Amino acid sequence: MTDTKTSNRSRETRSGVIGRPFDRIDGPLKVRGDATYAYENTLEGTAFGYILGAAVAKGRIAEIDTAEAERAPAVLLVMTHRNAPAQPDFGPAVTPTVPEVFTRARPALSSERVRYYDEPVALVVAETFEAARAAAGLIKVRYDEEPGLYDLPGHVADAYAPKRTNAGFETDSVIGDFESAFAAAPVKVDVTYRTPFEHHNPMEPHATLAAWSGNELTIHTSAQTLANFRAGVASTLRIPPERVRIVSPFIGGGFGSKLIAHADTILAALAARVLQRPVKIALTRQQMFANAGHRAEMIQQVRLGTDTDGRLTGIAHDVWSATSSFEEYCEQTAVFARSLYAAPNRVTRHRLVPLDINRGEWMRSPGEAPGMLAFECAMDELAERLGLDPIELRIRNEPAQDPERGVPFSTRNLVACMEEGARRFGWERRNPTPGRARDGRKLIGYGMAAAIRPNYIGAATARVAIDQNGRVTARLDMTDIGTGSYTILTQIAADSLGLPISSIKVELGDSRFPRTAGSGGSWGAASAGSALHNACNALKQRIFEAAQSSEASPLRGANATEASFADGEVRIGQRSVSLADLVRRIAPDGFEAEGSVAAGAATESYKAYSQHSYGAHFAEVAVDCDTGEIRMRRMLAVMGAGRILNPKTARSQIIGGMTWGIGAALMEETVLDRRYGHFVNHDLAEYHVPINGDVPEMEVVFLEEHDDKANPLGAKGLGELGVCGAGAAVANAIYNATGVRVREFPITLDKLLPALPVIAI
Repeated sequence: MTDTKTSNRSRETRSGVIGRPFDRIDGPLKVRGDATYAYENTLEGTAFGYILGAAVAKGRIAEIDTAEAERAPAVLLVMTHRNAPAQPDFGPAVTPTVPEVFTRARPALSSERVRYYDEPVALVVAETFEAARAAAGLIKVRYDEEPGLYDLPGHVADAYAPKRTNAGFETDSVIGDFESAFAAAPVKVDVTYRTPFEHHNPMEPHATLAAWSGNELTIHTSAQTLANFRAGVASTLRIPPERVRIVSPFIGGGFGSKLIAHADTILAALAARVLQRPVKIALTRQQMFANAGHRAEMIQQVRLGTDTDGRLTGIAHDVWSATSSFEEYCEQTAVFARSLYAAPNRVTRHRLVPLDINRGEWMRSPGEAPGMLAFECAMDELAERLGLDPIELRIRNEPAQDPERGVPFSTRNLVACMEEGARRFGWERRNPTPGRARDGRKLIGYGMAAAIRPNYIGAATARVAIDQNGRVTARLDMTDIGTGSYTILTQIAADSLGLPISSIKVELGDSRFPRTAGSGGSWGAASAGSALHNACNALKQRIFEAAQSSEASPLRGANATEASFADGEVRIGQRSVSLADLVRRIAPDGFEAEGSVAAGAATESYKAYSQHSYGAHFAEVAVDCDTGEIRMRRMLAVMGAGRILNPKTARSQIIGGMTWGIGAALMEETVLDRRYGHFVNHDLAEYHVPINGDVPEMEVVFLEEHDDKANPLGAKGLGELGVCGAGAAVANAIYNATGVRVREFPITLDKLLPALPVIAI
């Protein structure tokens, strides 16, 4: 009788585990409720904090009366700017370098100034959450309110050019003479699109449990990048980073909102130090809208000029974006246009309008998500003006090399993605004349858009150890924000060492572990995975060397150049021994090794090649010709994103991004009250995101690709690619269905219905 378990394990190691659709390693823990999130951690003596936010958007606290709150039952501490521990000044709006954006001090309750609506003005700590919340309602605050600026469109004339955009990209780029080329172009479009404020809204709210032991601080929190949190907390508390430990093994989504420490983390740490007991604080969903980042409102002008054959002679993408008056954030909204299509004359510009609101932050696919929403719709408008199929227009403008950097692409399968997508989607059935396809009283439309996302890699280190039983433990401070980091890293270690995944244990989310770039920018799997791959290679080298020299080794004196790890064995020539048995013989205490990878920007490969992931989105919509109701019917994404490490987790990432695209196109919008500076719809009852009933059948296809210029794994950034262009495909499908072009997102009934064609019953 065949041992099925042994047989499966043997096949697994022989065929390799990278590229196979393994289920999530952490799945059973989450199903059982055994995956502990930040607020679920418990420590003896924990107290609970509740934050009171400012009721005005700009001004100063003239008087604050906390007496009644301090007398309330179970209250332990009421902290305001009058008694909060000293912290550094916030500092200038723009940090000298990009990394300092993440590591700068972010003081809380440090001044009587109010810089934005709902900024923390007091913290109440009590024996229970309910007691703290009730006492916070007893605090009386009188403000000297000042007039503020809250209107981006009304102050575009006050816009300025920042010194840099997010991630350090140049603010502007100019190639050739766009204005002359545009004036002379026989076919052109000049369109302006508007995208609104949007909020991340991860399933898990921001939460922190802080505890001191002597002068050592441990923080259980929901953090995407532990090193940044650690540095930011240390800067704020004026203590060395090595005295701060950040623990974040499971994260219920972040989407960029958990890249830096926010008020919950800083205030929990301050209160825990004052009270000398653990303090737990969570932001409510409503508080997250003002205190945990957002995507800024933008106005985007796209100008495209072509010859009569549809070849672009000029591209211009100008962006005006809201920013905070006290901390600058410039999303790199037009940067992708520098690499997407060929044109000899090009200009991209970013301008900021300072408003009296909190800073914008990194939100899934910063730059590409809002930028492609406008740009790829403008390309659709251009295709119609030319009488060309939208795919054909893009193919005619495929560049041979990076249009602005003048370097070759490491890989570029955009045309292949579009052609394969067109074949699978049935693009030939699309009626190019808008409003002509019907299904009863439904207008049917097809739309498509390209997708592009830079491939990043961040500095990372991994430590891997093997014990005498052949069990491997890998440790990194990498995080899993729901993307599958535990699973991917387990596969990488198992593949490298020739072991079944059951022999691998990956430990993440602790700042005591080797430092990585964390989760963000779609760099997580490639960065941490490459470091782990190199660590496993270093571990194999140590084992090889010991196996050659140890008297207890059955491989003593063998030629290591012929060595391999496979099927749980070490093989050199015709000799082989199980890895566990070998380690037991030559190193009863096991082996340990580390491996690292440098940040991509520091490598020659990144300088010599333009590195991006690409894709093509297709959407079919139905629009009710009587009510204007929009319903998604199906979507398809075809992606060229390097080596796919796990098709199952990769597909999940892409369909999540496609769902974000539906939200951006049809419903997501945070409304800023332009009189008083607060976000009006600050909860999930009124900030609408796609739910199951909104999401259609989705198909995801990955093209075979291995980018040997990207990293040792050949993989590329994937998590944010699914958002890029997805919303534009939906918007273009709506236009094809109705003939109504809405240039102010989201596309809601009030914008669509008045212009719908009248169709007789």
